[in-house]
Amino acid sequence: MKIFLPLLLLAALLLAGCSTIDSRIKEKASAFAGYDAATQAKLRQGLVEIDYTPEQVYIALGQPDSIRERVSAKERELTWIYFSYHSDYQGTAVAGYRRLIGYDPVSRRNYVYWEPALVDVYRGRIDERICITFRDGRVVVIEQAQD
Repeated sequence: MKIFLPLLLLAALLLAGCSTIDSRIKEKASAFAGYDAATQAKLRQGLVEIDYTPEQVYIALGQPDSIRERVSAKERELTWIYFSYHSDYQGTAVAGYRRLIGYDPVSRRNYVYWEPALVDVYRGRIDERICITFRDGRVVVIEQAQD
């Protein structure tokens, strides 16, 4: 019980920090209520369209993983970047060796041998899933990766 309670508290804290569409709608309830039904439906599905505000994009997709700013003589653009995370299987590798003891029934003797310990190897990969560019507080470009 002594170990279970701290683990339960840790899990509760981690889950409390997760952002879901429902939690973001609750957080921005007054703004969400002001949108028409079609826009509300699109936001609930996580869809973003040209001319949306940063608040609408936040409701639909959440906090961006990264923000990039581009400033030129004529304009300032802000790009919100959302990543997708993957683990690619790379094969197996020898992680070390384990000592085993065998028995030879003919000589009635034990013998020691070493066997390679194999592990599966995965490499993490981060891809830009969607990039939303704002100009003057409105979405002007939506770049989305196609699978």
